[in-house]
Amino acid sequence: MNITPKDTSPASEDGPAPALFLERQGTRQYVARNARGAEVLLGDGPGRFSPGDLLKIALAGCNAMSSDRRLITALGEDFAQVIGVSGAYDEAADRFDSFQVELVQDLSGLAEEERAALEHRAESAIERNCTIGHTLTRGVTYTHTFTSEAAETPEA
Repeated sequence: MNITPKDTSPASEDGPAPALFLERQGTRQYVARNARGAEVLLGDGPGRFSPGDLLKIALAGCNAMSSDRRLITALGEDFAQVIGVSGAYDEAADRFDSFQVELVQDLSGLAEEERAALEHRAESAIERNCTIGHTLTRGVTYTHTFTSEAAETPEA
C-alpha cells in the first residue's frame, strides 16, 4: 500500500484514506499520524491513549467544536471551557454501553433565561453538527483487510 500523508482523499471501498495511518512502534504500541503533521501515541503504556480513550476524546471534541460558536456569542471569544468524558464499559461484551460528556464553563454572568436559551442553542448545534455523535447513535459498519507487502513509513 502506498500511503502518502499528502493525499487527503476520502476513504474508498479499497481501504482507508491514506492521510491517516498508524505505525507500529513495539508490542501494542503505535503512533498515529495525519496529513496535518499531528501525532498521537496509541497503545499500552505511559503517555499513550487507548483506542477507547480516543473514541471518547473524539466524542467530547465533537461536542465541544459543534457548540463552540454558540458559546462564543454569549461568553466571548476566549471563554474558558473543560470537557469531561467517560464511558460505561461492559467487559463481558467488550464494548461501551454509553458515554457521558460534560461541558464545563462559567455561565454565572448570564440571567437564567439567557442561560437556558444558550444551552438550548448549544445543544441544538451539537445535535445538528456532531458527526461522531451521529455515528455512535446510528451505528456503523467497518471492514478490515490484511495486505502482504513491505511496510514502509510514509514520507511526511
